[in-house]
Amino acid sequence: MSELNIAVPAIAKALSKRGYETLTPVQQAMLDPALVTADALVSARTGSGKTVAFGIAIAPTLLGDQDRFGPARAPLALVIAPTRELAMQVKRELDWLYEMTGAVIASCVGGMDIRNERRALERGAHIVVGTPGRICDHIRRNALDMSELRVAVLDEADEMLDLGFREDLEFILDEAPDDRRTLMFSATVPAGIAKLAKQYQRDAVRIATATEEKQHADIEYRALLVSPSDRENAIVNVLRFYEARNTIVFCSTRAAVNHLTARLSNRNFSVVALSGELTQNERTHALQAMRDGRARVCIATDVAARGIDLPGLELVIHADLPTNSETLLHRSGRTGRAGNKGISAFIVPVNQRRKAERLLGGANVTPAWVRPPSAEEVIERDQERLLADPVFEEEVREEEQELIAKLVETYGAEKLAAAFVNMHRNNHAAPEDLLEVSVQPGAARKPREGGRERQEFEPTPRTPRGEFGPAVWFSLSVGRKQNAEPRWLIPMLCRNGNITKAEIGAIKMQQQETYVELSADIADDFLGALGPNKMLERGVRVTRLEGMPDLSRQNEGRGEGRSEGRREGRGEGQRDYQGERKPFAKRASGERSAQDELRDWPSEGGEGAPKPKKSFAKRDDNAGDERSERPYKAKKSFDDRPVADRPPREKPFRKEGGKPSFAAKDGAPKPFKKGKPKAANGKGKSW
Repeated sequence: MSELNIAVPAIAKALSKRGYETLTPVQQAMLDPALVTADALVSARTGSGKTVAFGIAIAPTLLGDQDRFGPARAPLALVIAPTRELAMQVKRELDWLYEMTGAVIASCVGGMDIRNERRALERGAHIVVGTPGRICDHIRRNALDMSELRVAVLDEADEMLDLGFREDLEFILDEAPDDRRTLMFSATVPAGIAKLAKQYQRDAVRIATATEEKQHADIEYRALLVSPSDRENAIVNVLRFYEARNTIVFCSTRAAVNHLTARLSNRNFSVVALSGELTQNERTHALQAMRDGRARVCIATDVAARGIDLPGLELVIHADLPTNSETLLHRSGRTGRAGNKGISAFIVPVNQRRKAERLLGGANVTPAWVRPPSAEEVIERDQERLLADPVFEEEVREEEQELIAKLVETYGAEKLAAAFVNMHRNNHAAPEDLLEVSVQPGAARKPREGGRERQEFEPTPRTPRGEFGPAVWFSLSVGRKQNAEPRWLIPMLCRNGNITKAEIGAIKMQQQETYVELSADIADDFLGALGPNKMLERGVRVTRLEGMPDLSRQNEGRGEGRSEGRREGRGEGQRDYQGERKPFAKRASGERSAQDELRDWPSEGGEGAPKPKKSFAKRDDNAGDERSERPYKAKKSFDDRPVADRPPREKPFRKEGGKPSFAAKDGAPKPFKKGKPKAANGKGKSW
């Protein structure tokens, strides 16, 4: 590593010991001498080695001209990561990178025992790695001394802003010394990151090493179109087809993670779950099981989409589509890291294809639109793997020859081969049969009428049905009144009658029943499949009709006939409050109604026009602002006499021998008195 001109020899030795022969572009960029004391805003693709990059960049600031650290006191460097898993991963990377410098590295992450972290900080640390919330807690409790801090690193800064850590980051950076270095690493640089950098960095050097072409060069994107009911079956087939060493399956919710984990565990997959509802200890054990090989499939929410590095991760499956293009890239970025190849497979129900196309277009990704592996393709791939198994290349050991000879003599080669194949298949989940869906090879852009262009896909042309042929009509005891709809009637007929959709003809929906036309060839088999009761699900009874149903009588009762009856009923009479019908009084010929009189009234001011009522009298022009007459008469009390002249009323609710409910003064009732009551001595007392 001497040719790389790394300023700190101990870091160069650690890289050589780790097997580094060349550095990634972002790591090489951080060796620029101009960055030794400068702030930096770095955008680099996921999996490009950013942790080692900022580990190399901060070493000259922390060590200076020395090769090793002195005694640990207040931390010299602070690394902030958005999630617990990423923070612990950063700590592991810095542990081996600074192994030969004698650095003491402490972690402060949520979910861990805060007392142990506090004791570690009291003993002293050179570098602290943590999450924003826990670091703020230690600062507020005076457990984390920021006075000697020389450099602060924000890893995955855009993710921290997305998770709502902006206030915590501002609090942490405000507590740090003003002369510190600030390094920000992010996959993208949105407006929020640019604003934060402008606020807390001084003349930051902008480094961009991510290009879209290189970001996707090591990842093969595949969009698998499935029927909505086959989503989980497609995941099983994808896992069985690729048999990757490590796989992450991303779900959108914790409930989906739990459900899919149980489903795959029952199918004999070695699977672990990773979601926000798990404790930090459980999440750590889950990731360690993936690294040790005890588990091969991790079902996770997007909490694991940022920064998680699993060695040998070859496959990423999106069981649920991500919410945005950035999440899509970070999910897929778990594979294809450090020059390794990987596959990112999207499980796309046919009714969500447009959404998937928008997300992939926003991420500048062009996937291969294909069907998921079928059961036959999985079995064929199993056979290829079985024939290429390295076990056949191993030499037979001497202690096993006697047993092998006895097995061949007892069972023969054919039975031994059959037993081997059965054992191989029993160790793997059986593939699932999937419904076929149409996958269109290409897309055409069609302009919207009167608007801008947008991406449209040609619909699959439907084959004309033609003549239905001889048919038999059946009556179902359900209609519009029972909310009957063809979308659930047709599947119910197919399930219970063992028929296909192509054997169903016209469907005539009535108010109380539904008429269904079935092909005459399957009519008897259909009734036989229903059993002696001739019942479908939900208590729907099926009756065979002789000939075509009479739909005119049904329409007559339901449509025009009933509406005419309603109109005639309204013309004959009206109901009174007791519900009886009273006929309208008939007028003699030539007699005019009140409506006719109103219609023939002359316009306002004309002769014979009714005089409008006055809401109040008009003003007298000679009276100035005073009205000659009040518009409304004031209400009088129940007694016209003044209150003072009225006789005292009886005291209410007074029982014989009891005290009055309130005291009266001078014979007049006084139910309430403002202010607090006073005692006999004139002093007030509380209630």
